[in-house]
Amino acid sequence: MLRNLVVFRGKADPYAEACVSIAAAVAILFVWESAARSGAVSPQFLPAPSRVFSAFWTMLTQQHLLYHTGISAARVWGAFLVAALMAIPIGILMSSYRIIGAALEPVVDFVRYLPVPALVPLSIIWFGVGEPTKIFLLWLGTFFQLVLFVADDMRRVPNEFVEAARTLGANSRNVMTDVALRSMAPSLVDNLRITLGWCWTYVIIAEIVAADSGIGYVIWTARRFVKTPEVIAGVVVIGIVGLVTDQILRAVHRRLFRYL
Repeated sequence: MLRNLVVFRGKADPYAEACVSIAAAVAILFVWESAARSGAVSPQFLPAPSRVFSAFWTMLTQQHLLYHTGISAARVWGAFLVAALMAIPIGILMSSYRIIGAALEPVVDFVRYLPVPALVPLSIIWFGVGEPTKIFLLWLGTFFQLVLFVADDMRRVPNEFVEAARTLGANSRNVMTDVALRSMAPSLVDNLRITLGWCWTYVIIAEIVAADSGIGYVIWTARRFVKTPEVIAGVVVIGIVGLVTDQILRAVHRRLFRYL
């Protein structure tokens, strides 16, 4: 069962992979618990997983953790959908028409290297301290990366496909919808999944800006009072939500593109 997992590009075995993943997670938790209980690490800096789970349960039952998680998820998905709706057509146009690529790509390349935390003061000046600032920061961390991903996906569409379609009488619209978009769809969905994960990484930054809800707010409040188990529990919640979302999108990708 495990033999294929140690062979270079061996055949995938979902059951074996799941067993290895669970075993690795259990081993990490065991080492972490042992190190915390032995006193090798101060509980203030790295509490044991059992304490983190206890804090998580308290937050879940007494501190409205599900509500804060839902608020963060709504912000992330809202910003991500806005970024995707903007980035997909812009990225396609950048790679399809040289004049648009020449005009926009240097700007996109420049902005995507700007650190999002450094732009927090500007976002507050521009949008205040309400929801628009949080959405903007999440959008900022996603949009410019996604534009370049989409442009690269479009460039990878083989010219032979385009030439064959034109030979058969297809116009530019037909080439775009029936050839280019269908060809780039698998990699586009993968890149959307990746950038959604990046969007979750910016939720802490977005929710420290005068927030009174969300996972970032919960983590930042716990940090203020040096409640390390609560901080780690909040971080773990983000990781779990991201992992579940990623696995769902992977399953959707496999179902949509079974021919790959």
